[in-house]
Amino acid sequence: MSGFKEVFEQQRKRSLLLRSEGYRQRRQRLRDLERWIVDHRSAINEALWNDLRKSPQETNLAEIYTALAEVREARKNLKSWMEPEHIHAPFTYLGTSGFNLHEPKGVCLIISPWNYPFNLALGPLISAVAAGNSFMLKPSELTPNTSSLLKHMVEDVFEKDIGFVAEGDAKIAQELLELPFDHMFFTGSPTVGMIVMEAASKNLSSVTLELGGKSPTIIDETADLKDAAQKISWGKWLNAGQTCLAPDYLFIHEKVYSKFMTLLKTHASERYPEEFYTGIINEKHHLRLRGMVENAVELGAEKFEVSGEFSDRKMAPVILENTDDKMLVMTEEIFGPILPVLKYSDLNQVIDYINSKPKPLSLYYFSRSNKNQERILKETSSGNVVINDSVLQFAHPGLAFGGVGQSGFGKSHGKDGFMAFSNKKAVLRQRIGFTSAKLLYPPYTQLKNRLINILLKYF
Repeated sequence: MSGFKEVFEQQRKRSLLLRSEGYRQRRQRLRDLERWIVDHRSAINEALWNDLRKSPQETNLAEIYTALAEVREARKNLKSWMEPEHIHAPFTYLGTSGFNLHEPKGVCLIISPWNYPFNLALGPLISAVAAGNSFMLKPSELTPNTSSLLKHMVEDVFEKDIGFVAEGDAKIAQELLELPFDHMFFTGSPTVGMIVMEAASKNLSSVTLELGGKSPTIIDETADLKDAAQKISWGKWLNAGQTCLAPDYLFIHEKVYSKFMTLLKTHASERYPEEFYTGIINEKHHLRLRGMVENAVELGAEKFEVSGEFSDRKMAPVILENTDDKMLVMTEEIFGPILPVLKYSDLNQVIDYINSKPKPLSLYYFSRSNKNQERILKETSSGNVVINDSVLQFAHPGLAFGGVGQSGFGKSHGKDGFMAFSNKKAVLRQRIGFTSAKLLYPPYTQLKNRLINILLKYF
């Protein structure tokens, strides 16, 4: 603990100085980080291959590009994000001026997961730096090569009293959680999210939780089936399904069920040949996923397995038909390349089903019907909704990303990420001498009572 405590105290002292910095210093740090990413692209590819057997193409798109898009968005807009937000004064506050300042929260803890170990560490890190904070990053011990790379990156780009990486297992994370951070940003499972939130409560630290859940996908009778099959097969089996916002299960309208399933199986077979397909993180998770498939088949599901078993820790895409809520694949988050499908006849039953479950991180709806799209937006609750596409929302730097309820709370990306690591401090400036507020100071004379009644009636 002493080592982390010492770094924490160093960062706390430096954070007081960071408050008075202008945007140029912050922007330079972001620029240095961007250059490091560009210059070390091959090393990032190698680390992700060694940890997850992730192809260079997928690493470039899903890990490196998303990080670069985030840092470039922050550099481009940082000056405007940092500017005071001036607030119009109502008549009752005549003579005052009001504005909101976005000040750094201070020393921040970032705990990042293994499934996108570079991308999901860099996103909150960029937001923390853009907002003027110091940070300590705890990457996942399940991806040791990427964790080591992140440590070298932070040491190359930041001074220790601004940025620090703590490598290690859950015991290290527990030690960090005992420190009184000003903000904690956690990405991972709801179970661990509860532990983080409990630890934060002891020091009244603010928290951003990006969790997971079972993200539903709906294909109605008006959808472009070929287009939907292409997009779903990409979004589901990206990173071998180890994506918190991946389509977790499908609802397909009975009128188009057979045609869509034929297209989905075709695209699932074509989309990810073995050389472009990511591996399962470890044998424990591989066995867990195989157990979910076996459980579903034992309870009556029909299995379609694409291309059989891949080699080198890779589990080929699996589609399960005739699934129901007795099966593990419909009650637990899958986080792997298994896709259960269900048939429906009425949109009401889909909406009722979704609303009976914990609120998902994402919801995907494929439809040409504007009326039905509006129903989904208004009658369901989820962290985000994508209409006629899949997973793409995460890489959009201008859209807020985050969950609701059991899928998390707090938003990230772009300005929302900047705000997550900032305290919105309201400032009111009042004139010296006579003010409208003084008209209402006691003692309460008959005139002042009349003024109060006018205030209540008209203002």
